[in-house]
Amino acid sequence: MHWAMNPLPLPSYVELGVHSLSGLLWTLLLLFLWHCYRMGSDLPIPGHTHTGKLKSGSRRSMLSRGGSCVGTKCNARSKLTRSDQITPFICMKTEEDEDQGQGYLTPVLSHALFPSQASAEAKKLYAALQEYAKRYSWVGMGRIHKGLREQVRLNDHSTIQKPHLFFLPDVPSVPFFPRDAHRHDIEVLESNYRVILSEFQTVYQRGIDAKLGWTCLGPKGQAVFPLYRAGAYMAGNCRSCPCTYRTLLSLRTFISSNSLGSAGFWVLGPGATLGSSYGPTNTRLRCHLGLQTPPLCELVVGGEPQCWSEGHCLLVDDSFLHTLSHKGPPDAGPQVILSVDLWHPNVAAAERQALDFMFSPDL
Repeated sequence: MHWAMNPLPLPSYVELGVHSLSGLLWTLLLLFLWHCYRMGSDLPIPGHTHTGKLKSGSRRSMLSRGGSCVGTKCNARSKLTRSDQITPFICMKTEEDEDQGQGYLTPVLSHALFPSQASAEAKKLYAALQEYAKRYSWVGMGRIHKGLREQVRLNDHSTIQKPHLFFLPDVPSVPFFPRDAHRHDIEVLESNYRVILSEFQTVYQRGIDAKLGWTCLGPKGQAVFPLYRAGAYMAGNCRSCPCTYRTLLSLRTFISSNSLGSAGFWVLGPGATLGSSYGPTNTRLRCHLGLQTPPLCELVVGGEPQCWSEGHCLLVDDSFLHTLSHKGPPDAGPQVILSVDLWHPNVAAAERQALDFMFSPDL
C-alpha cells in the first residue's frame, strides 16, 4: 500500500507565523555576524603604531606569543595563528593623554618618575609606599600614590585646610562630622565617661609634672597627659589609667599603629588658647570627649565654632585651621577633654594598612 508523505495542510494563519519567525531568525543571525565582524576589526594588531609616543615599558606589552617584536618591526618568519594575533594589551596612556589628566593607576602602570622637586619627607614616604607594594600589592594604592605625587603642591591648598604632612586626595572633608561617622566608637567612649573622668582626676591631683608623665604646653595651664603619642604606647601613663587604656583598645577605628595617631587628656586653664594650627593629615578625625567643660570654652574649626558638652563627643577634622580657647573666669577651673585620633571613614582598609606601614613609628 502506498502511503502519502505530504504533511497535513496548515491553516493560513499558522503559515504566516512560521514565515515571520523564520525572517526574525535570519535577521538576528545577520546582526550577530555583523557584530562579530566589527569586534574583530577593532582588535589591536601587533606591530600597529600607536598614535602618540608610548612611554618606556609599553613595548613589552606588544610582544605576541607566536613571535618576537622589536619596536614596531616584527619577525617575518614567525607564523601567527588567529589566536596569536589577539594579544592581551595593557591600557597605557600616551604623553598627550597625561597632559589632559592623570588617572589613579596611570603613574603606577607607566612607572612615572617621582617629582624631582619633592621634599625629602615626601620622597621618604614614596620609598616606603614602594616597599609596601613590593611586599603586598599596588591594589587600592591609587589615591595614596596620587597624593604623594602632589605633595609639592600642598602649599597651594586653601588656607582653611592645609595638612602639613600628607594630604589624601578625593576625601570628603568638613570641619565637624556627624556622630554616625563613628557611632560605635563614640558610644563606647560616652558609656565609659564616668570611669575615664575618675581616672583623670586621680592623675590630675598628683600634680602636673613632666616626671609624672605630663607635657606642659604653656604658662596658663595648657598641658597634655598622653596615653599614645605619635603611635607610641606610653606604658607608664597607661598603667595609671587602665580602664581608659582598655577603652581605647576596644575602639574599632583608633589609630594606634602609626605616627599619625595619638590619644590623651588635654587640659586648658582659664584664659588659655591653643592654635591657630593645622593637623598633619586629612586621613584622620580627632574625637573630643568632654570631661570638664566650664562656661566660655570654645572650639573653632574652619571658621565654625562649637562648644563641648560633658560626657559627649565631637568629631573634628583637625586638618582645618582650628583654635581652642578657654575665656572663662580664673575660678572656673580647667577645661578637660579626652582626645582620640580615629581613621577618617572614607579611608579604605587597604589604604589604612599602607599608611600604617608608611608612617610606622619604627621608620
